[in-house]
Amino acid sequence: MAEIEFSQNGSRNRGVRGTRLLAGIAYVVAAACLLPMIAVVLAAVTGGTDTISHLMETVLPGYIVTTLILVVLVAAGTFSIGTGAAWLVTMTRFPGVRFLEIALVLPLAFPAYVLAYAYTFILDHPGIVQSTLRDVTGWGPRDYWFPEIRSTEGAAVMLILVLYPYVYLLARAAFLQQSATAFLAARALGNNPWLAFRRVSLPMARPAIAGGVLLAVMETIADFGTVSYFGVQTFATGIYTSWFSMADRAAAAQLALCLLGFALIMAVAERTQRGKAKYYQAGKQHVAQPAVHLTGPRACGAFLLCAIPVLFGFLLPVIILVEMGLESEQNLFSQRYIGFIQNSLILAGTAAVITVFAAISVGFFQRLRPGRASSATAYMARLGYAVPGGVIAVGLIVPFASFDNALDVWMRQTFDVSTGLLVTGSIWLLVAAYMVRFLAAALSAYEGGQSTVHANMDAAARSLGQTPLGTLRRVHLPILTPSLLTALLIVFVDVMKELPATLIMRPFNFDTLAVQAYRLASDERLEGAAVPSLVILAVGLLPVILICRQVGRR
Repeated sequence: MAEIEFSQNGSRNRGVRGTRLLAGIAYVVAAACLLPMIAVVLAAVTGGTDTISHLMETVLPGYIVTTLILVVLVAAGTFSIGTGAAWLVTMTRFPGVRFLEIALVLPLAFPAYVLAYAYTFILDHPGIVQSTLRDVTGWGPRDYWFPEIRSTEGAAVMLILVLYPYVYLLARAAFLQQSATAFLAARALGNNPWLAFRRVSLPMARPAIAGGVLLAVMETIADFGTVSYFGVQTFATGIYTSWFSMADRAAAAQLALCLLGFALIMAVAERTQRGKAKYYQAGKQHVAQPAVHLTGPRACGAFLLCAIPVLFGFLLPVIILVEMGLESEQNLFSQRYIGFIQNSLILAGTAAVITVFAAISVGFFQRLRPGRASSATAYMARLGYAVPGGVIAVGLIVPFASFDNALDVWMRQTFDVSTGLLVTGSIWLLVAAYMVRFLAAALSAYEGGQSTVHANMDAAARSLGQTPLGTLRRVHLPILTPSLLTALLIVFVDVMKELPATLIMRPFNFDTLAVQAYRLASDERLEGAAVPSLVILAVGLLPVILICRQVGRR
């Protein structure tokens, strides 16, 4: 009996120590996610106002107007394409619908700035489209009007083409989960299919659709590569200009604070509307929606409406990029490009592992100790996804640069030794920025898998003498392996595509594929930019293929 009691006490002590360790890691992760926002606020408040006053008199109103125009255009475009396509592939049957319901997800693999490079190559003044038009008609450069791709509207189109799958996926899932009883009742009351959709199905799917649109909006305000390349002045480009061109960290922090405030308002709006909107099915039994079989012109129209986003959002850009890459002089197998690939893989792999580990710590701590503290920790861990990469970069560099400078001064005065910049400009600080930025995505994937682990499994493991960490290692992790692999892959690809944080925080002479593509495109060497862009696209297809497989199974 004494030995059994001693064993139980030892197991209990190990469990307490494990729980405390898990809580400590979760709190550190939450603090790391909160640090950039606090640093941005402090730097903006304590910094000088000369530059920001000048910006307010000159370009800041333009930043505000342009950002709002982009947000409105992208919200309207992603809502229309995503919701319309989701309804057609869910509620109708026409030739090619099975292929299109999967292909509509493919544009998600593209970073918007890569799409911008492809379409600029063919639609700009020296591009093949306008050159052919002039050759056929004999017109001069000023004899005709052609839409300007390098514009706010052009940037909005690029963002819409790569972001509508957010709305499509969520709207399609919402339509599939709806019971047909309410829709059929609306039809029985004399409403045609369009009115029944607008009055019944669309309002019931509103929370999911609004969530997808707000995700697209947050990606829009975080975008830097597309708007920078098109010369569109937004808050994202203003932060980069203030940091590098003006060398004014205070102004960059003040602009970052404005963008942070807008992003957090969007995040709170999404959380609020999702929490308050509740819709209940009419009846206790789920009735599948009856599919309408389309023929003739209606089938052709439905096919075209669903195929156009796939054509312009994936197929055509891939063809253009391949042609550009073949015409370029960039050698993907040269030592220089191998270095770019290695740098990208090192950053993406390291960030993915650390981010998923942080997600496991936060998610399991919330399950182990449900309450205000763990809920607040999880909420703070999710805030990073609503914060643009440029804001996170500024929020991390400012405090750590001050720390490095203070440490260097103290070491010089005390030991006559210069420490230089220990943290600022290191790979680890850049990895920390990636973790803050993409932790929400990893946490969502982990929690989605964790919901399948019944609480009785935890109780059974604990009754057999397992500590909390033992339960996590021997019960949860083996079951959650598919979800964890998905989270790893999502974060890996997101890091490969991330541009603003990488541009601002990367170590000296440590370039990635995204940075190389941006640099070549900025020098108007679009054929060369196609080569790293194709590698980024190939990597980005991996999680999209997983999503397509899930869509196909469902």
